[in-house]
Amino acid sequence: MSESTPLRSRYHHGDLRQALLDAGTGLAADGGPDAVVLREATRRVGVSPNAAYRHFADREALLGAVSDRALGMLAEEIEREDGRIDETLPVGEVARARLRAVGTAYVRFALDHPALFRTAFSVPENLETSSAPAKAGPGGRTPLQLLTHALDSMVDCGIMPVERRPQAEFLAWSSVHGFAMLSIDGPLRAVPRPAADAVVQRVVDMVEAGLTA
Repeated sequence: MSESTPLRSRYHHGDLRQALLDAGTGLAADGGPDAVVLREATRRVGVSPNAAYRHFADREALLGAVSDRALGMLAEEIEREDGRIDETLPVGEVARARLRAVGTAYVRFALDHPALFRTAFSVPENLETSSAPAKAGPGGRTPLQLLTHALDSMVDCGIMPVERRPQAEFLAWSSVHGFAMLSIDGPLRAVPRPAADAVVQRVVDMVEAGLTA
């Protein structure tokens, strides 16, 4: 969604919160979390700033809602990758593929939508975030829940030792998130995309090996 998106034409009476959320998401896609400003969102929608306060108390509230939506978009990307798995494969191979789908889609979303990825993890510390459904994909799971499900599947089919399961999601998550951040905001920004995609697979290889060896 870019700044030229005609949000004003899509606003209908009674759907102001959704229109403001759309506008905030567009701002985030253009410029990351710092670009999510309530006054600019109202300008794009075509209402006065006072009208927005019935739905978002302040800029932090709008940012929190946009962050939740960005997490939901990330979850949807993971679900899309998961949907490509051949379910006729042996159960162990399906479980491995499920873990790989989470890691691959996670980093791909960061590389394809860096501003939204930053926004997804930018909720102010003092903000009480909304419930999990706002952060979930169409299947009802958040990115962390999708990772947890993949790890549980690996234990269930016997390819991951039970003793390695506790807190494994945090180890796996840290690995792919760290690579994603290095790629969009760190010294790996200059790595060509094909090379970055190849390294992602090696990162996932290392995570999988560490959990199953």
